[in-house]
Amino acid sequence: MIKKLASHVRQYKRQAIATPLFMVGEVSMETVIPLVMSYLIDRGIERGDMSCIWLYGGILLVTAMISLFSGVMSGRMAAVSSCGFARNLRHDMYYAIQDYSFSNIDKFSTSSIITRLTTDVTNVQNAFQMILRMAVRAPMTLIFSMIMALTINARISMVFLFTLPVLGFGIYFIMSRTHPIFRRVFKTYDRLNNVVQENLRGIRVVKNFVREDYEVQKFNGISASIYQDFTKAEKQLAFMSPLMMVCIYACTLVISWLGARAIVASGNNPDIGMTTGQLMSLITYVIQILSSLMMVSMVFLMITMSRASAQRIVEVLDEKSDILSPENAVKEIPDGSVDFDHVSFRYAKTSERDTLSGIDIHIPSGAMVGILGGTGSGKTSLVQLIPRLYDVSGGAVRVGGIDTRDYDLTALREGVAMVLQKNELFSGTIRDNLRWGNEAATDAEIEEACRLAQADAFIREMPDKYDTWIEQGGTNVSGGQKQRLCIARALLKKPKILILDDSTSAVDTKTDALIRAGFRSYIPETTKIIIAQRVSSVRDADLIIVLDNGTVADAGTHEELMTRCEIYREVHDSQTKGGAEE
Repeated sequence: MIKKLASHVRQYKRQAIATPLFMVGEVSMETVIPLVMSYLIDRGIERGDMSCIWLYGGILLVTAMISLFSGVMSGRMAAVSSCGFARNLRHDMYYAIQDYSFSNIDKFSTSSIITRLTTDVTNVQNAFQMILRMAVRAPMTLIFSMIMALTINARISMVFLFTLPVLGFGIYFIMSRTHPIFRRVFKTYDRLNNVVQENLRGIRVVKNFVREDYEVQKFNGISASIYQDFTKAEKQLAFMSPLMMVCIYACTLVISWLGARAIVASGNNPDIGMTTGQLMSLITYVIQILSSLMMVSMVFLMITMSRASAQRIVEVLDEKSDILSPENAVKEIPDGSVDFDHVSFRYAKTSERDTLSGIDIHIPSGAMVGILGGTGSGKTSLVQLIPRLYDVSGGAVRVGGIDTRDYDLTALREGVAMVLQKNELFSGTIRDNLRWGNEAATDAEIEEACRLAQADAFIREMPDKYDTWIEQGGTNVSGGQKQRLCIARALLKKPKILILDDSTSAVDTKTDALIRAGFRSYIPETTKIIIAQRVSSVRDADLIIVLDNGTVADAGTHEELMTRCEIYREVHDSQTKGGAEE
């Protein structure tokens, strides 16, 4: 995992390497300062020697300036490298997600992906910065200070060794109890983001049914769970600082007592005992030693908090799409014919039953095909197999007589245009949104596609026409307008196969009929597959497929189905009678 994450530092390696080097300079100077101070006190102040005072005072000033410079540069390099590291992680995760198949995306919820891209990356970024600085500073300070303390008085310096087991055991005990809590918290964050996302996406429904109090209560419940977990973890972490202070003060008291006795016994003579300056330096070094241990504990704590985040990030980076282009893939679709050869399909291998089973259909190139069926009958699942958004569980889907698994994915999906059940527009002008279908489309091609989709008329009524700004999600256009824009966007691809997944449900029957008439006139060679709820939307289709519970109940023309398919006849009668009564 560490090696995997480290590979994403890339262009920020120099800053990452420079950070600990500058930190070594800072630590070495900080370690020298107490020793120089002891010389200043013992050889300058105690003896009243101004030349020594100026000398050691100057050395102190120089070491302090070097320490300051090294510290500033270390902090700067750490900030640049950690922020760059986080940038690379988000960039690589985002691009990895773009290559996912639908089944890969189903594995991670949207809220979980958002948490991993934001909170988890921030945690890893903070841990990386702390590792570059504190993980170098703490052990270096510990080693240098121990050497200097032992040099001054080895016997008295041994005092801090008695506190090490107490401090080490306490830190280990606290960290072992807090790690599972932090891991649980990040999973709860996923649920929190999911609740917020659901609420925002369905805010109209929430307000329409006056369910604000229920949504607030649901949010408060998850928020309270995070609060309780964090409180529990922080209460345990709160013992770390008192534990550290007890160890520092205990060592300071014992060393002060032993050092004072040694100074009195030697008469402040460095040749036969300790001096006042040495005692001050020794106390400083012991504090530095124990403080470095505290730093080590904080580093481990940050690593503990970020380990769960790092694992979740690596999961996203390691996830490989289960739908890939084969070697020597076919890069051109011969025609728009579609064959379902005894197809069965399920979304997950662990599913108890197939979503689709025994699908055996031939759709000739250029035909207009309608698909009808009740909710959950498998209509959307069926058409998603054509551009290979999912792979079949059994059988084969052939486009142009070639198995979809033999195509280059880009070539296959360039030849198949889908207007999905959930229409999406992006922030930008109408022209920008339409060019998602074809970046190189000319203005004339854009206008032609809009006329075919019956969108040109309402666009020209807008103040800026094709340069009218579309808000995120298309919130400033109606549902019917959004559908027609999405159809025009799909037509700009000039596909071999055009799939409309209930994409005219928000337009009136007259406009629906005009769109279908345009398809027959202007794109006769394109295979048109229309999923609809209204019989009128598919009545004039060359082939109508009726799905029931994941199987083909019947297939044929309108007249054929009226004579032999009870399901189709019931749907037709219910809709036409309802219209007559109105």
